[in-house]
Amino acid sequence: MRLLDGLQLAGFIKERQAHQVRALRQAHHIFPKLAIVRTSEDPRIAAYVKLKKAYGADILVDVEEHVIPQADALKTIKQLNADDSVSGIIIQLPLADTSQTSELLNAVDPAKDVDGLGERAILDPATPLAILWLMAGYNVELKGKNIVVVGQGRLVGAPLTRMLEASGCTVTPVTKSTSNLEAALRDGDVIITAVGVPGLIKSNMIRPGVVVVDAGVATDKGKLVGDIDPAVYERHDLTITPPKGGVGPLTVCALFENVIRAAQSKVLK
Repeated sequence: MRLLDGLQLAGFIKERQAHQVRALRQAHHIFPKLAIVRTSEDPRIAAYVKLKKAYGADILVDVEEHVIPQADALKTIKQLNADDSVSGIIIQLPLADTSQTSELLNAVDPAKDVDGLGERAILDPATPLAILWLMAGYNVELKGKNIVVVGQGRLVGAPLTRMLEASGCTVTPVTKSTSNLEAALRDGDVIITAVGVPGLIKSNMIRPGVVVVDAGVATDKGKLVGDIDPAVYERHDLTITPPKGGVGPLTVCALFENVIRAAQSKVLK
């Protein structure tokens, strides 16, 4: 088994980003800042925000959190759009009221949309970008391969499918309810899953020698797990993300990459 260790790659990327931020601060007096708008008190979401704050502190990107009633979200987003000190804005999902998700994501200035989830987004979404970095970092060839993307959600599956197709890759998009899911997976050279269903992908669905990337996040008996059944990790013929430390660490890197790019755009103005 060959492990796609995102944590190891993240260390190199983080070091590069710290140098880039120092250059922006010292040479151009630009101080990158990320604003996080949060309307939910869910402790799991608070934990994700804490990780982002710690990462930002390590590379000298200011991270400010706005925990507000959702009724105030549009007003807050407009204020942040107009604030020149703010390089990037993210709407921390899921919202307390998910029916307003599209409206609030699309309210973010495209130049500051560092999650890349608005309809007019300029920057790539963080998790799909992280997956592509992971593949490139381990020299996984995607051209000429049948890439099966399981899940077509707005955060990962759908944008990743678009990005892969735009680069000329052959993609088979499926969902957890696809009637011939097992057959589609058996045809895959690369399987990328982002559904959030514990143990969805079984060992008998995966051919020998396949590349498997698990970007799913779910809770099972109080523990965070992915879409890959634990029995899959008993095999030795796969190239696969570990149960922990695969895509996740690189997703945080990719988010801050977008914050830095948004800040760097001020140099060009």
